[in-house]
Amino acid sequence: MKRTVSILGCGWLGLPLAEHLILNGFSVKGSTTRLDKLQLLAGKNIEPFLIYLNPDIKGINISGFFNSDLLIINIPPGGNGDKISFHKKQIQSIINKAEKSFIQKIIFISSTSVYRNENREVTEEDELHPEKESGKALIAAEDLIFKNKSFDKTIIRFAGLFDNDRNPVKFFAGRKNIPGGNLPVNLIHREDCINIINRVVIQNKWNEIFNGCSDYHPTKREFYTAAAQKFNLEKPEFVDTNDNFKIVKSIKLKQLLGYNLLYPDPMKMI
Repeated sequence: MKRTVSILGCGWLGLPLAEHLILNGFSVKGSTTRLDKLQLLAGKNIEPFLIYLNPDIKGINISGFFNSDLLIINIPPGGNGDKISFHKKQIQSIINKAEKSFIQKIIFISSTSVYRNENREVTEEDELHPEKESGKALIAAEDLIFKNKSFDKTIIRFAGLFDNDRNPVKFFAGRKNIPGGNLPVNLIHREDCINIINRVVIQNKWNEIFNGCSDYHPTKREFYTAAAQKFNLEKPEFVDTNDNFKIVKSIKLKQLLGYNLLYPDPMKMI
């Protein structure tokens, strides 16, 4: 019998992840907030579900969505006001449904924004003191999930997500006096994200926290100037600043998953 995975959030990362898992023999259910996307999911052999979190979970046949072995939560902190409170309510609503379902394991997709910029390398062992509300909301969500004893769970903190479909150089192209030209970038390619999630599932690496970030960290100036040239965009112009930074290390990927990144150098992503 096929193992069943439910992916809450079939967007830029969740959709190709679902396709990858199907190719590897899993039965996949996927959620979207867009009615017009249900047919797209179904056409890719993903069982589609229309599900909203505002902040309580609502939708059609929610119990059917949670009738799975594994739940992958892939939603960013929402809400226009208190992001921390809103996201905690979203995650608690998901947990409440999962506790009454067949779900045995949870993967929560988080972000390296939970680490403070303190001009040094950061690892999974570091204390978390984020500056931004989104990072604080993610920490609150992580705590709710990790402290829950009803499931095995693993948290994956990805750095800035990148591939040709999601290329932040388009935001910088042609701009002048962009601060932080001398600061290192923390990026990860979508293919590596998908492979890391798949490794966690296949190897049953539960009750762990993993960082997912490229091994090398060129400066913003180096990376985005090269990316603009590659895509024939107007070159951005940066200025150096004394802003704080961090360098995200992904040591546990190699130690516990035995995973070597397909794109260890962001310059090779371009």
